Amino acid sequence: MTKIKDLKEKDRLRQPLLIKSCTKGTTSKGSPYLNLILQDNSGTIDGKFWDAKPEDMENAVAGTVAELNFEVLEYNHALQLRVNSIVPLDQKSIRMNEYLQASVYTEEELRSRMMQKIDSLQNANLRTLVSAMLERVEKRFYAYPAASRIHHSYLGGLAEHTLGMAALAEAICELYPQLNRDLLISGILIHDMGKTVELGGLVSSEYTEEGRLTGHISICHGWLMETAAETGLADSEEAILLRHMVLSHHGKQEYGSPVLPALQEAEVLFLIDNMDARLNTLKTALAGVAEGAWTSKMFSMEGRQFYKPKI
Repeated sequence: MTKIKDLKEKDRLRQPLLIKSCTKGTTSKGSPYLNLILQDNSGTIDGKFWDAKPEDMENAVAGTVAELNFEVLEYNHALQLRVNSIVPLDQKSIRMNEYLQASVYTEEELRSRMMQKIDSLQNANLRTLVSAMLERVEKRFYAYPAASRIHHSYLGGLAEHTLGMAALAEAICELYPQLNRDLLISGILIHDMGKTVELGGLVSSEYTEEGRLTGHISICHGWLMETAAETGLADSEEAILLRHMVLSHHGKQEYGSPVLPALQEAEVLFLIDNMDARLNTLKTALAGVAEGAWTSKMFSMEGRQFYKPKI
């Protein structure tokens, strides 16, 4: 079986791939088609199934591995699959490790680093709140992706993203000692925990109905209010400040934050979140580009292309 990372233009193949996501569309002439994101453990690739019939749409189930007949084309400087058929497979016979991408860190490494960060918090109230929040999501926190596609969209991606941000925060606090290190680290550790409900799962990371209707910021804030009440800290300044960190971490209201950062730690959380996500996005995009070449236009980077230097 040819891995996605090894596909070449003009290849014509029939082989299994994971349907990571599937959305329906209609051409300007009214013909139905499918937008697909296809995956194996080497990467993902976009696919199009033109003139899709009703039975084709039934066979294209997100989160399942199916046998696809396809050809490889180049579109906008990136490879894309033109899918001609989708045949369902018995999911019980599938070895999912061949189709799922994962963090470079093991679950044990992620758990150990997370506990070290929590134990390092000197503020007892913040340590209590963060520990209680982790108890709500612990089994899912170390397995879930951080996003459906754009960044850290693989097993363990959520914890990797969180701990990468925490490492950045430690360096920033050394440079800017006016920051409350415990508050910043605490906000980072819990800010995306709502994604364990917002995203659908490990195989298909499409959004759940609750995720689409409320979003991970609202989910996490609701949990934090419950946790603060359960621990007797609802009226503490730490709980109120931490709630603000969660609510403002997207930085702008048009990005989904109901309030704008009003603490310097909240502003730094927003900037670190953006930096870690963007660098992971660029790392993934540039990994599939030859030296001296450009990426395709990247929607998440304002439609820009990025060059991979030869040096």
